[in-house]
Order: sequence, then structure tokens, then C-alpha cells
Amino acid sequence: MEFFLPIAEVSVNLYIIFFLSTLVGILSGLFGVGGGFLMTPFLIFLGIPPSYAVANEANNILATSVSGSTTHWLKDTMDYKMGIMIVIGGTIGTLIGILTFTYFKEIGKINLVISLAYMYILAIIGTLMLVEGVSEIDRARKKIVLKKKLHSHYWIHGLPLRMRFKKSKLYESAFTPIIIGLIVGFIAAIMGIGGAFILVPAMIYIIGMPTKLVPGTSLFVTIFVSAIVTVLHAFNYGSIDLILVSVLICGSIIGVQVGQKLGERIDSSELKTLLAILLLAVGIAIAYDSFFAQKVIKETSHSGTLSTFSIFIKNLSIDFPIQYAIISIIFAIVLGVAAAFIRRFFSNLRKKYNVKT
Repeated sequence: MEFFLPIAEVSVNLYIIFFLSTLVGILSGLFGVGGGFLMTPFLIFLGIPPSYAVANEANNILATSVSGSTTHWLKDTMDYKMGIMIVIGGTIGTLIGILTFTYFKEIGKINLVISLAYMYILAIIGTLMLVEGVSEIDRARKKIVLKKKLHSHYWIHGLPLRMRFKKSKLYESAFTPIIIGLIVGFIAAIMGIGGAFILVPAMIYIIGMPTKLVPGTSLFVTIFVSAIVTVLHAFNYGSIDLILVSVLICGSIIGVQVGQKLGERIDSSELKTLLAILLLAVGIAIAYDSFFAQKVIKETSHSGTLSTFSIFIKNLSIDFPIQYAIISIIFAIVLGVAAAFIRRFFSNLRKKYNVKT
């Protein structure tokens, strides 16, 4: 079904976007990583301009993060104090990232910058995951068990402003989570991703948080970072398309729930290797699309073909950018919270059924 997006001003197949969003959501739920570094390139391949793909995927990540963090809130597996410190750094990093985004957009190089960023990031992440996945498979076959040292003390822990994080049972400098948040916020603003692939390992191996508190706290941070990115992109560039966001959110939320259930039942070592290969393939595809593929520009007039709702969305984004940004955030939050409580309802229903059985 080809549909003309009123904000991005391109025609796309919404069924394909929903399918890809669901698939990426499954991978996110299965491996516990954000799907932004996959979904944004997919949107670009489907013809959506990179600057619009980044903004709309950030809004999508907001919804899935709200859904996941609500689940962890119900389980009390979040360190709010640590999360707030990371959010402070993330806010600063996001503002710097938006300024950088604006600079490259003004000189007409933002699409190239986004493509290059994804090309290098996917190549690095894919290679590291491939090495780790192959190593895990090899150790499993040889029945080798490694004892890892979870927390080492680095120079960053000795910085001033030390404080106690009771939930995580840590006493270290507040600058540790703030600096990590700054890096995550900057990357999120430029690439439209949650930054979990950096945040999660940093929380475990640098900050030294207990593993059970990491996913929930990471999602808590992502909510604020994604919300700030969404507001700034909507206000500065008017690039949030509620129609595209709706399809992305619905597919992602369904996929994440399915992926989390699958992750409880299967060993993901082999699948992690396949995901690494997929990331490398997407990185190569972005490189080819950026430097070697011949660009075909289609000039199509869509005047008079927009539906009443599409016209309303477009006018709202132009005339009331702040209100439009707030509506985008509220929409994502409501869907995210609703998904978490629906999942909890069916989980409780299943437990009652199992008890009766």
C-alpha cells in the first residue's frame, strides 16, 4: 500500500515498514539492544530522507523505551538516581548533537554525515558482535567457562563529586555516569538511536552496576534522551511524521514483546552471530548506497492528493511546532505504557490459568 507521507513528502509502502519495524523489534527484544541502528538505515533504503528517518525513529524509540521501562518499574529493577545522572549528561550531549546536526544540515552535508556515521558504527558493532558470538560458540563446544571481572577501577571513578548510589551499592564520582550520558546523547541526536549498544556495556563494565538493574535504567535514560531529540527535531526542522511514527511504534512494540518471550526460551549465541553478519551487511549496503549507487531523483507532484488528515498533520506541524512535538511525545508515551500494561495483564492471566491447571 503506497502512502504519501505529508511531512517527509515521499511515497512509501506502509506494510513493508510495519513488517520491518516488527522484525527489528523482535531482534531488539531478543538481544536486549536498541533497534534504531537497524531501522533507521532500513527507512533510508525505502526512500525516506536520512534527516527524517533519524527524527521519526527517535520518536519510535521513545515509545518502546516507555513500554520496556514501565515493565521494569513494575518489577522495581531500576536505579533512578544513577539514571538521573546519566540523563543530565545525555541532555547536554543531545543539545551539542543537535547543534552539530544543524551545522551539517545548513551546509547540505547532513545526509552524508548520517550515512557515514551508520557505516562506521555498524561496521564496528557488527565486527565486535561477530567476534564475541563466534567465541561464545567455540567456548560452548569446548565447555570452557570464563570468570569475568565485572568491575574495575579506572581514572574516571576518582573524579570529584563522589556520591553513593544505594540501589546499585556503588560509591563513585557523579561525573562517570554524566560523561557516559553525554556521549550517548550526542550519538542519539545525530543518528536517531537510543544508544543502548554503548550505554549497556558502559553501565556494566565502567560504572559497575548490577546486571539486573542495567536494562531498566538504560530504558529510563533512553526515554528522556529520545524525548529531547524528538522535541528538538520537531521544533527545529518539522521532521516528525505522525503517520510514519504510528506504523513504526505499532510494529516495534509488538516485535519487542515477541522478542523478549523468545529470548526466555532459546539460546541466542548462534543468533547473535547472525545478527552481527546482518549489521555488517547493512553497513556495506549503506556504503554502496552512499558512494557507488546511481541516484535517481523522482519528481512527482502530489498537490491535491493529500487526504484531509494528512493536510491537518502537515498544517499542524508548520503552524504549531511546539504543540506538534508535545503531541508526538504524548502519543509515543501512551502507546508505550498501554503496551506494558497489556503485556502484564496477559501475563497475570496466564499465571492464573497455569495455577488452575
